[in-house]
Amino acid sequence: MELKEQLSGVPGMLRPFKAYLKEAGLGAGDQIVYYGCPGTCTPFIELLGFAVRDLPVEQVYVPYADEAAAKAIRPVGGVGMQVSGDVVRVDPKVIVLMGGLAMPGVPVTKETMQAAVGAHAGAKVVGICFMQMFQKAGWLEAFDFDLIIDASIDPVRVWR
Repeated sequence: MELKEQLSGVPGMLRPFKAYLKEAGLGAGDQIVYYGCPGTCTPFIELLGFAVRDLPVEQVYVPYADEAAAKAIRPVGGVGMQVSGDVVRVDPKVIVLMGGLAMPGVPVTKETMQAAVGAHAGAKVVGICFMQMFQKAGWLEAFDFDLIIDASIDPVRVWR
């Protein structure tokens, strides 16, 4: 892979994600399935979902690699996109792996995620991470990413 552009801020994550999905030729009912860590990845998944809310796709959240616990991501008026309580089937056209899965101490392995991705042959694979997490964890060599968005949240400033 080669660096295509360098952007900044939240729009720097969302715009290329949406542009990629528009170019992917997704049709009505096709699924974007986000795999991530409960709690920490969920708000970023909902933010990504909000950015593509006007595409005719289904969006699904899978905690870790537990597809039996997959939930629909739906619009909530006056709030944005939210993970629902509805359990749904998993049949992705696009798989989004969140970088939190690659962090130390997370209860999934790279091999578990490879098996989850491998079960959906033909799906495109997108990686969304912060601070080079996929690179640090050796996931760049383990997955055939079609797109990686790697953002930085440094420095973090706190005033009191």
